[in-house]
Amino acid sequence: MAEALFTPKAAEGYDGLFRDVSRRFVPTLLRLAGVAPAQRVLDVATGTGIAAEAAAEAVGPSGRVVAADVSPAMLEKARARLGAAAGVSFALEDGQALSMPDGEFDAVLCHLGLMFFPDPAKGLAEFRRVLRPGGRVAVSVNAPARSFLTPVFAAIAARLRSEGGVSQRLLRSDLDPDRLRELLGGAGFGDLAVTAETHRFVLPSFEAYFAGIEAGGGGVGQDYARLSEGDRRAVREEVQQRLGGTDGPVALDVELWFGSGHR
Repeated sequence: MAEALFTPKAAEGYDGLFRDVSRRFVPTLLRLAGVAPAQRVLDVATGTGIAAEAAAEAVGPSGRVVAADVSPAMLEKARARLGAAAGVSFALEDGQALSMPDGEFDAVLCHLGLMFFPDPAKGLAEFRRVLRPGGRVAVSVNAPARSFLTPVFAAIAARLRSEGGVSQRLLRSDLDPDRLRELLGGAGFGDLAVTAETHRFVLPSFEAYFAGIEAGGGGVGQDYARLSEGDRRAVREEVQQRLGGTDGPVALDVELWFGSGHR
C-alpha cells in the first residue's frame, strides 16, 4: 500500500481534507449496505472513523461496529473520534487478511479504501468471508477524473521523481464501475449494484482548498511534501489556475463510484 497515506502526519491532516466530503457520501454507503439497528458492522480501512461514526449512529446502542485499519496512526484518530461511543471497538487489521471469524458481520463497509489494496479481489473475498449469509457489502472509490483532489493529484504526479506516490496511484486507479462489478461478482457476491453519485462542493477560497495539502495532510499532502520547493510552488500555481486562477470561491463537482452486493 502507499505508505505515505498512513504516516502520523498524513493522519493528522486527513480530516481537514476529507471530512466534509466523506460525510456527504457516507449515507449512500450505509444505505447500500443495508445498515440497520442492532446490526454488527465492520468498517474496513476506517481511516479516521467517519463511516464508522455514521454506522454507530445507525445501529444504535444494541448494535456493534468494529472500526478496522492497517494504519496505527489512522486508528488512533478513529479512536479519538469514537472512543466513548457504545458498541464500538477498534482493530488493527489488514483488509486482505482479516482476523475475524467467518460469518461475523451483517454488513461490511469500505469507504475510499479499496483503491489502496494491492489486491482488491483478495480484500473483497475477505469481506465476503466475514459476512453472514445474506449480509451485505458496500464500497466506495474515487472517480479519478472527478475526485475532490484530482487537480492536485495531476500536478503532483507529473513532478514526482519516483513511482508509488498516493497521487499517482489514485490518478491511475482502474476501479471504474465495470471493474467494481467484475471484482464483486468474482468474489462471489450476488444482487450487485454499481452506481455513481456526484455532489458539488464550494469552498470560500483557494487557500481554504489548498491549506490541508500544504500542511501535509493525507497521503497526497505527504506526496506534496516530498517535492522540491520549486516543484511545490509550481504545483500550487498550476492547481490554482486549474480551479479558475482567482482568490474567490472554489467550486468542484466530486464523483464517487459505489459497489454493493450480498453474500
